[in-house]
This record gives sequence, structure tokens and C-alpha cells, in this order.
Amino acid sequence: MTDDLGVPSGGGESARLNDDALLFEDVLLLLFQPESGTIAGENILFYVLGGAVLAELALTELVEVRKHGSFSNRVHAVDGASTSDEILESALSYIAEKPRNAQTVLAAVGPYLRQPVLDRLVERGDVSRKKGKTLGIFPSTKLTLASRRRAGLIGQVRAALIDGDTPVPRIAASIALISASGTLPQFYREIPWSGAVYTRAKAIEQGDWGASAAGDAVTRTMAAVVASSIAAAMNLPRG
Repeated sequence: MTDDLGVPSGGGESARLNDDALLFEDVLLLLFQPESGTIAGENILFYVLGGAVLAELALTELVEVRKHGSFSNRVHAVDGASTSDEILESALSYIAEKPRNAQTVLAAVGPYLRQPVLDRLVERGDVSRKKGKTLGIFPSTKLTLASRRRAGLIGQVRAALIDGDTPVPRIAASIALISASGTLPQFYREIPWSGAVYTRAKAIEQGDWGASAAGDAVTRTMAAVVASSIAAAMNLPRG
């Protein structure tokens, strides 16, 4: 049986919300627009995914943000930090060379993320990719939703933005990055757009992740990395 988006409706998929998906994978899945088969915010996708990679490194305590002078921060690799994930290890190795500001990291890491992260979504069975030809001549690729995991993520985002629920750190980070990218209004069919939604999303961008976040050092670091990524993005062309 399938739902109105042609996604299998078996109950087993809902359990995948608690699987080992990484933040940057969930962010790209959220940005995927099932009706059109496109990804929202393609022109600035590199900084959104780059920010998600940095946030994942912070959440797993592999990087931290430290003050650099009076008015800036630097992202530092934690001594001896390593990871078996290829995407994370590539970013971590770059940061380990020397402390860098978030904009530098985004520019170096972000442009190469779209394809490998999309490949992971296909491999996980969350997105289906079918190659074909447009007008029978030009090569084309059609992307379709293939699991219920995105619906579960959207439900958590909606609960935070509309119902006022306190989001878990991964969802808070996803909301902050998507909101900063300017793509949140494109979700209006799933998350009705309003002034209240805008205000709540901006508060999450600014680090309002709930009382538990304020008391948790790892989550504070993660929020700081997301904030640094957002600040860096403000200096990037939107095209």
C-alpha cells in the first residue's frame, strides 16, 4: 500500500527515525521536495550541508568553537579526534590542519557534499533515483521519495514550529539551517507559513533550543557551530 506521494505506508519505516542517519543526511532529506522531485535552495545548498556537517562534528564532540580575538570565533578539532565516516573525516582532517572560521570551512567542504549525501539517501532507500532522457535525447535524473522517514522528520519540525514543542538538538539544528537558507516558506504545504512560524524559526536560529540545551555543553557547542555557519552564510551570494 502507498500514500498520496507514492511512498510505501508499511509501519516498519517509522522506526527508522531512530536509526543511525547523520544530521547532514536528514537535512538534505528534509530539503527534498517530493512533489517536484527537486531540492530546495540548490543555489546555497553547499553552506547548509556544510553547516550540518560541522554541527554533526560538534554533536559527536570532535570539534569545538573557541574565541579568537575579541570579535571572532574559530572551529578547532579536538585533540586525537577521528571518525570512521568518510564525509565527516574529510571535514575533520581539514579543520585539524589549523583552526579556521566557519566561512572558510563551509567554502572548502560544502561544495563537494551534495552528490555523496544524495547517494547515501538513495542507498538507504529514502530516495529513489531513476535515470532517463528528456525529449528522448538529453540525459535526465528523476528523484522520488521512497520511504516514510522524511514524513517523520517533517512531523518533528512542524511540532517545534507550530505546536511549540522543544525540539531535540538534531531537529533544532535542521530548523536553524533550513530557516537561515530562506527555504522554509517552500514547505508551506506541510508546515503552514505564518508570522509565528517565522518568529519561532528565527528564535531557533539564534540558539533558543530549550532549557536542556542551555545546560548541556555538547548541545551548546553544536548551537554555536550552527550559529557560526549561519553568520558565515550571510556573507555569501544568494544567486
